Amino acid sequence: MRVFGIDCGTEFTGYGVVQVDCGARMPRLVHLAAGTIRLNKKEKTPQRLAQVYAELTSLMTLHQPEIVAIEEVFFSANAKSALKLGQVRGVAMLAAATCGMPVAEYAPLSIKSSVVGYGLAAKEQVQFMVRRLLNNEDAFDSADAADALAIAICHIHTAQTLELQGARR
Repeated sequence: MRVFGIDCGTEFTGYGVVQVDCGARMPRLVHLAAGTIRLNKKEKTPQRLAQVYAELTSLMTLHQPEIVAIEEVFFSANAKSALKLGQVRGVAMLAAATCGMPVAEYAPLSIKSSVVGYGLAAKEQVQFMVRRLLNNEDAFDSADAADALAIAICHIHTAQTLELQGARR
């Protein structure tokens, strides 16, 4: 399974690609790519959204994931920020749909629980565990890329758990 994780942001949108290697005795996570789409604050919103769309579709075409995983919208006291974030999420979902890929959404607490084991974990704890789970100290160059990798890992863990539950029935 190859998963493309996206951490949507209005200035920085992180992405990460993780695959499960089942060829080993114990399945292991393999880091394939990670990075950050940096948006120019001086650009108008339509141009910024077009950049996110173009870069995500290009990356999805390059990496050929089976599914795209995105963080769900969290409730924010600032409605304007939440709306802007929703626009980026919509563009990310559109990019996935255009590439013919399904989208899975996960709550921030679920992502942290899946990666760290604690839903209220600090960003540093998530970053530490992403490096450990991928066995790669250089897996990411930004907090946004680390979060995107965590989202991809969350999807893989969730899919593995659901598969085990289905096998037990």
